[in-house]
Amino acid sequence: MNRSFWILFTIILFASCKSKEKVDFGYDYFPMQEGHFVIYNVMEVFHDVNLSPQHDTLRYKLRTEIGEIIIDNSGRQARKYIQSKYHPINDSLLEKRVWTRIIDEGRGEVVEENQRKIRLTFAVKKDRQWDVNAFNILPQNIVHIEDVDKERRFDNLEFESTSKISYEDFFSLVDYRMKYEVYAKGVGLVKRSFKDLSIQNFDTLDIVQGTEIHYDVIQFGN
Repeated sequence: MNRSFWILFTIILFASCKSKEKVDFGYDYFPMQEGHFVIYNVMEVFHDVNLSPQHDTLRYKLRTEIGEIIIDNSGRQARKYIQSKYHPINDSLLEKRVWTRIIDEGRGEVVEENQRKIRLTFAVKKDRQWDVNAFNILPQNIVHIEDVDKERRFDNLEFESTSKISYEDFFSLVDYRMKYEVYAKGVGLVKRSFKDLSIQNFDTLDIVQGTEIHYDVIQFGN
């Protein structure tokens, strides 16, 4: 009798402790605190063998910062998401835009140029998928979480917990499309690499036409 009682007590105690464990939904992958900023080196490449130059590269620095609470274009309380573009050498301001950013009903959203996009969904877990463009007029774009809480290093920056979002991975005789983003806990987006290229004979270096954009984090803070 006593043995059965202690077994039952242990089971109840274990279940109680498990229920009290904090569930990590991964909200740290999408920081929302005012003043949080991330700075990237950005490279955009435009390819067209019929133009001169055939491969035109644009480089700049991009600083993103979380601002104060405002009302977004859907009438929700969101935060300003400030995008400031700087010259890569002398740091002069080239352009500044204000978007909005919100976590709502398990979605991390950014309204970019009046287009509402779902950048993350919570809880952040492997193989979870969603349509980035579910709330705008752009074509359907199904993405999925490739990995979660993986340690990664970008240049001199190390991140203990990152998650990779795969947008597209397609390779054929004449097309190469590789698109993904990497988010880090406590930072947000740390890497973006989008390639949409027309190629020849399966050669990803023999580019006929297309575009590339690459974001690489260089600094972040609050």
